Amino acid sequence: MLFLIGIGALGGIALVLTTLLVWANKKLHVEEDPRIDVIDEVLPQSNCGACGYPGCRAFAEALVDNKSPPGSCTVSSPEVIGRIADYLGVDAGEQEKRVARLACAGGTNVARHSAHYDGLDSCRAAAQVAGGGKSCFWGCLGFGDCETVCDFDAIEMNAHSLPIVSEDLCTACGDCVVVCPKDLFSLHPISHRLWVPCKNLEIGDQLLDHCSVVCTACGRCALDAPNGLITMQNNLPVIDYTRDHNTKVPIERCPTGAIIWLEADGNIVTGVKTKRTIRQGSLEDLPT
Repeated sequence: MLFLIGIGALGGIALVLTTLLVWANKKLHVEEDPRIDVIDEVLPQSNCGACGYPGCRAFAEALVDNKSPPGSCTVSSPEVIGRIADYLGVDAGEQEKRVARLACAGGTNVARHSAHYDGLDSCRAAAQVAGGGKSCFWGCLGFGDCETVCDFDAIEMNAHSLPIVSEDLCTACGDCVVVCPKDLFSLHPISHRLWVPCKNLEIGDQLLDHCSVVCTACGRCALDAPNGLITMQNNLPVIDYTRDHNTKVPIERCPTGAIIWLEADGNIVTGVKTKRTIRQGSLEDLPT
């Protein structure tokens, strides 16, 4: 008898709760703007987050609410952005394309290892073993986690185990930034052509025994840069991109090529005083 009473009580509670849920759904339901579905269908569905929203659906909602311009999507083509803008009756908006920049130029042809890592072919795995074995603690480990994680094929490992970013394909999704255990990637507007491809924080010419393109903190770039464009911080040149940085002057006297100019076609320009790198094979490991 008690069992039947318990079953009845539970059934009654379930019925009351169900009724309340149905009532709440009818009373509190908010109709969604049908334009969200229309826009969501033409977005790339990459859900990369480069627009500043967690996914294409959230971005579509922001567009309908006029919280973001269509041009914020760096993956969609200009045609798609224009169609969305026309559909919503808004300006497409202008947003400078951003791309991932790598703060290392130490490929196997110019940088040495102090130890041989034998394990899973992963930068994150190698970094857990005494930093990965590279003589420069801050240098790229070269196993290509960034290439693997990039859904847009915008990163390719070159012959010297160094990631090369394609500006045309990069969407600034930030996956490479997250996956790199050395924090070598950062997202920048493509107008940031003046670049420091090094994160070494030590000082002195003895560093050249480990990497021939390392920044030795000589400070020539900071001295030559106009209007305080570059300052030395923790033995590394830091570019103030809020100032006029459309100049190649700071790269000219760099002896190692630790500050460069990135052309739009992917070519790298180094200074007239920079020692040219001609070695194509891998450097020998340093003795342990």
